[in-house]
Amino acid sequence: MEKKFSVKVNDSFEFEFSQDEINALDTQKVSVNNYHVLRENRSFKANIANSDFLKRQYQVKINSNNYQVNISNELDQLIDKMGLTLTSALMVNDIKAPMPGLILDLMVREGDEVKEGDYLLVLEAMKMENTLSAPRDGVVKAISVEKGESVDKNQLLIEME
Repeated sequence: MEKKFSVKVNDSFEFEFSQDEINALDTQKVSVNNYHVLRENRSFKANIANSDFLKRQYQVKINSNNYQVNISNELDQLIDKMGLTLTSALMVNDIKAPMPGLILDLMVREGDEVKEGDYLLVLEAMKMENTLSAPRDGVVKAISVEKGESVDKNQLLIEME
């Protein structure tokens, strides 16, 4: 089965490409983010000005025009057709203990604003220190544990809003 990609440009234009079409494109890498592209006897200068590989979002400059490009693979398209979104999975409000252990340190207080990936607390389990981080941007609503407290698996540690 051939891989298919859906490409949305500037939230206005949509295109579909197969892996074979992409492989057949005549491109030459000029430098780190710069490419020379030949298509239908026309020459283009392409620059990838900004990229977010995980979100598959790219800011591309072709000749002197800027474009916002979003790329979806087959899995992304299937998730979208099912009416699901990957971002809805990130709306975690309760941080629970992944295993029994001891709270060694709390790095936040109630009311603190946190960004995705910020460290929240350190849990010692099986003689290893595990740092739990914020799964999304938000505000710490409540902290249900204290430093030095023993916790059970799935015990509520922090609530976010």
